[in-house]
Amino acid sequence: MSSTQHTPLPYYEDVSPGAGALPPRPWTPSSDAARLSLNGTWSFRLSPTATAEDDSFARPGYDARGWDELPVPGHWVLHGHGTPIYTNVRYPFPVDPPRVPDENPTGDHLRVFDLPGDWPAGGDAVLRFEGVESCARVWLNGEELGTFKGSRLPHEFAVGGLLQPSGNVLAVRVHQWSSGTYLEDQDQWWLPGIFREVTLEHRPEGSLGDYFVHASYDHTTGEGTLRIDADPGGRVTVPELGLDLATGESATVPVEPWTAETPRLYEARLTTVGESVPLRVGFRTVVVEDGLLKVNGRRVLFRGVNRHEFHPENGRAVDLATMRRDLVLMKQHNINAVRTSHYPPHPAFLGLCDELGLWVIDECDLETHGFVDLDWRNNPVDDDRWTPALLDRAERMVERDKNHPAVVMWSLGNECGTGRGLSAMADWIRERDPSRVIHYEGDLSCADTDVYSRMYAPHEEVDQIGRRTEPPWGDPELDAKRRALPFIECEYAHAMGNGPGGLSEYQRLFQEHERCQGGFVWEWIDHGFTRRAPDGRFYHVYGGDFGEELHDGNFVCDGLLFPDRTPSPGLIEYKKVIEPVRIEGDGADGTVRITNGHDFADLSHLVFSWTYEAEGEAIGSGELAVPPLPPGESAVLKLPAPSEAEAGAETWWTVEARLAAATAWAEAGHPIAWAQLPAATRARTLASGAAPRRDGGRIVLGPGVFDAATGALTSLGGLPLTEPPRLDIWRAPTDNDNGASWQPDERWGLIWRRFGLHRMRHRTDAVETTDGALTVRTRVAPAAVDIGLETVYRWTADGDGRLSLAVSVTPLGEWTFPLPRLGLRLGVPAALGDVEWFGGGPGEAYPDTRAAARVGRWALSVDELQTPYVRPQENGARIDVRWVRLTTPDGSGVRIEGEPAFWFTARRWTTEQLDAAEHTPDLEPSNETVWVNLDHGQQGIGSQSCGPGVLDEHRLDAAPAEFSFTFARLE
Repeated sequence: MSSTQHTPLPYYEDVSPGAGALPPRPWTPSSDAARLSLNGTWSFRLSPTATAEDDSFARPGYDARGWDELPVPGHWVLHGHGTPIYTNVRYPFPVDPPRVPDENPTGDHLRVFDLPGDWPAGGDAVLRFEGVESCARVWLNGEELGTFKGSRLPHEFAVGGLLQPSGNVLAVRVHQWSSGTYLEDQDQWWLPGIFREVTLEHRPEGSLGDYFVHASYDHTTGEGTLRIDADPGGRVTVPELGLDLATGESATVPVEPWTAETPRLYEARLTTVGESVPLRVGFRTVVVEDGLLKVNGRRVLFRGVNRHEFHPENGRAVDLATMRRDLVLMKQHNINAVRTSHYPPHPAFLGLCDELGLWVIDECDLETHGFVDLDWRNNPVDDDRWTPALLDRAERMVERDKNHPAVVMWSLGNECGTGRGLSAMADWIRERDPSRVIHYEGDLSCADTDVYSRMYAPHEEVDQIGRRTEPPWGDPELDAKRRALPFIECEYAHAMGNGPGGLSEYQRLFQEHERCQGGFVWEWIDHGFTRRAPDGRFYHVYGGDFGEELHDGNFVCDGLLFPDRTPSPGLIEYKKVIEPVRIEGDGADGTVRITNGHDFADLSHLVFSWTYEAEGEAIGSGELAVPPLPPGESAVLKLPAPSEAEAGAETWWTVEARLAAATAWAEAGHPIAWAQLPAATRARTLASGAAPRRDGGRIVLGPGVFDAATGALTSLGGLPLTEPPRLDIWRAPTDNDNGASWQPDERWGLIWRRFGLHRMRHRTDAVETTDGALTVRTRVAPAAVDIGLETVYRWTADGDGRLSLAVSVTPLGEWTFPLPRLGLRLGVPAALGDVEWFGGGPGEAYPDTRAAARVGRWALSVDELQTPYVRPQENGARIDVRWVRLTTPDGSGVRIEGEPAFWFTARRWTTEQLDAAEHTPDLEPSNETVWVNLDHGQQGIGSQSCGPGVLDEHRLDAAPAEFSFTFARLE
């Protein structure tokens, strides 16, 4: 007879949140009580399992001289101990909650410290950890303090009775995997370690335990009501308001309210018998009323981003300067809101949001997304055994962050399915803090929430939601509740690689439907780690580059910033789309309409200017007197009489709004909004007049020399072409072209490759020299299928050295999918590395990412035209180009003019090489050729790497097309 004996699970596998930690309290950035930072260099030992070593290292006198050293804050996998792992949804170990594998990397950390000579006698002290992934066990001077989980939340331990004047031994054992890991499947790198600060804080007799700042605003009276509850009690002073109150006492006085646009803070001080701390108080009131989310009585429109904490060298150990840099960049790009995906950020980040002005959705440290592929079986949020851990996480978030006016919503977590644990969290939060609203996206019934939130709802559905005509929910009562709620897209517009597309169309819906109160682009930054190539070049790596057995590739690089925090074209586009001032008008009659799209601020903080340009050159400029319009109001103004332009020149008005004075996030003159109004267009004509003549195996037409057998242009005015112009329809698929595996719609990148568009073949059917022109008839088609493109090239020339090409394209067979691009590709000598053009710029643009393209004259090198996406892909197209020059430094080269305006791309590698590259160093510049694309059309970009695909109006369907170019040699 046999029996099985079940032993209790070890602390790192039990479902509890831990043991021994003190109740949570607010994060207080400064205090007159003594503090000692324990950041710095610690001794470190890595073990392969949780039980490989005993706990003798925690005892005083342990000899750790043979250990390695590790910075704290930090992640051991970024300092030569193991490697990072990236997965989006899947847990990187068997799903058997709450158990984890024996292969559980465990880092033992040791720090020996002395108390400063002026450390106060008496009182108590607490040891505070701001963030440790994923489970920690702590000892001080050989005494175990406790264990904790909840990686991105603070934990404190009482240590006053254990401290010594010198030689204190702090020991921390950190396990990479624990039961807590099941609650932290948050679409990011798995990075174990002590990644936020460790501090020792003196707690004098009578020092603050808890305090709660209640600062509401009545928009009908202009008065704010302040009450600060504290334990123990004390006094509150706000000198600017003349307030001196006992804690728990209320006062109502006239105030300036806090908003993200006007982040007014009042300096205050809270003093008890044992401690005094400075506070910054912002008065504001958040409600859901009349089906809308309102702050201070007004509907708000979120122009937001999702932000993971990330640094390309330090992982989630993000310093204060980097946090501020992030927020300054957000403000400079018109972003007014942050969702802290998918956990509470470093607490200092929220203080910066208070100061600089951003709305915040503060999200709990909770995601169980890996259960989705298991039909949510054994999901912890619907298992009562886990509810204490969920409540602990909710409580630690709320108590830490409750005094920040920037926080307007508490989010229960992300992608956890549904369950009783979430309801328990919502109930606790609502009772503790009824002054904010509750968010959660994962329950379409909205049973526990105050807002209706979705991810990646396509434009058509957003329109339905805005009209409150979305499909019904099964429960009529819950359906009625949901229809009465305001709507936000907590994630939309997936900013992975080239993109996202469709932002302008989303923003129009947010502005058209009052219920649709904006959204949060996914996401802020690419999580690519920096690596140096053998040739010394720096580049960035992603999932799979560390040898992970299970990974999700470059899906971790889906941000509006590149890893080095350089803005991507997507961020430039987003800034334009969400600008808070709308400028419209009729350039032909010289009128402009200015609309204030702010929620709270008038326009007195902006100055407006106009510029009148002809062929991209400014011929007049001045200031525009715009009244300080209140939010939502418009004014129609008359532009001055335009300057005289050359007859037939293309002319434009540009109207711009800039900061009138410096702010905490930008200098005076920083651009906020702009628009261009066309005044007059110009007509273009094709070259004609010269006749072609045969010369042996060549055909000569004006400045052009052609191969007589194929009709291919081989030189222009003596300039040899390394590749003749011919039809091109292939582009290196973008992440959004390729789409995601779970997408229900067509994934065009895969379809294009399946049909062979990356290996088109060209057949010459006829070369004709008649009617003063050279006509070349061809068929362009992929192998193995019976579709193709009949392409006719008609070359003409004039006596002034211009060579013109008219192209007509007719689809053959049944094309059931759009084209990647439609135009010409040619190669010119590599020496032609300088580019000047008149058209859209200065950055790249595609049909659904073109809002930020400004018509003008621009100049860049071929190398500067490239956008270095972490995973190389189609990039760098300039839109609406009228003409372009490619030249050597001495100005010789070629000029190309198009009718209609075209997309222009130039690079030192082929599209095929770009398609094959996995990282930027894979692209080796050619020493012989610059490859040039002149495109009549481009397929839109969309957001299908996680969101909707390309809208119908931005599809490049296979259809008859005609376009033309004129080439001229520049001497």
